[in-house]
Amino acid sequence: MMRIPGMELLGITPNWFLIWLITWSVKRNLWPSVTAAIVLGLLQDSLTEIYPSHILSLVVVAILTAKTYKQKYVKEHIISVMLIVFGMAIISETITALQYSIKAYQPLLDIWINYQKISLCSAIISSLWTPFIYYPLNYWWNKIGVI
Repeated sequence: MMRIPGMELLGITPNWFLIWLITWSVKRNLWPSVTAAIVLGLLQDSLTEIYPSHILSLVVVAILTAKTYKQKYVKEHIISVMLIVFGMAIISETITALQYSIKAYQPLLDIWINYQKISLCSAIISSLWTPFIYYPLNYWWNKIGVI
């Protein structure tokens, strides 16, 4: 959660909860993934503002990630996991932008102009930091037999 120099891109930092959720969901079924998404969404909502809720976007990401892996479209290599993180970060930011649009605290034009910058930067920086989360967690989960 810290902002270490050199970790951000245009003021956007990696979405650590999204990276962790995708790392978890790639090897799991739907219900453990959705449960992890709800817990991570509640945790992220407790650390940030309650609106927009992060639960909805993380649940959608968990469902799509669990279904994508089970359909065998993606093999478990770090490049494919990084591509999943890239795409899911854009989907997650889209859901967040839609929630802002519904509440309309700001003009819709401002929301969607900022959305483009935020979603692309979040997707790039999150996918680049994915190996630093994926390898240690994957090794640890294999070592203790969680998988």
